[in-house]
Amino acid sequence: MQAQMWFGAIGIIPTGPPVMLNETPLHDSTTSDSPLDSPMSQDSPIEKEPRPIGRKAAKAKKRSNSSTNTSKNLEEITRQSAKRIEIEKKHQENEMAIRAEYVQEMEYLCKQHIEKTDWETIAMDTSHMSPEIKQFWKLEQRDVMRRRLFRDDRPSNTDWLNDQNH
Repeated sequence: MQAQMWFGAIGIIPTGPPVMLNETPLHDSTTSDSPLDSPMSQDSPIEKEPRPIGRKAAKAKKRSNSSTNTSKNLEEITRQSAKRIEIEKKHQENEMAIRAEYVQEMEYLCKQHIEKTDWETIAMDTSHMSPEIKQFWKLEQRDVMRRRLFRDDRPSNTDWLNDQNH
């Protein structure tokens, strides 16, 4: 009040409401003169981005997610390993079947070859051969006959030079 009287004495007339200390806030909280809080910024097409996560929070989040990620990764590794083992097992089974078939085919071809050579040995014409060669082929024919009679598939004894009985 004294201020009003002093201003009145100088000739300054107060035009606003009387000033009261500590009863009226200096800024109204509902209205703001800041350009950031203007209605134009609220209608702006550019939206405010959220603040990025800090280093400590990122590390804490990573640690908490690492246990779940680790378990998921282990499950995936286990699943892939089981799948790979199953594929390897099938591959080995196929390989073994192919090898068994190959062995059977080779045995059949070997028997066919022995059969063919046996018939050629038995059908050999020894009339135009020397006596030593005739003796060799007669021994071979005897071996073939012995194998056929006794179903002994041993190779024939063709080394007649080292034969102890003759």
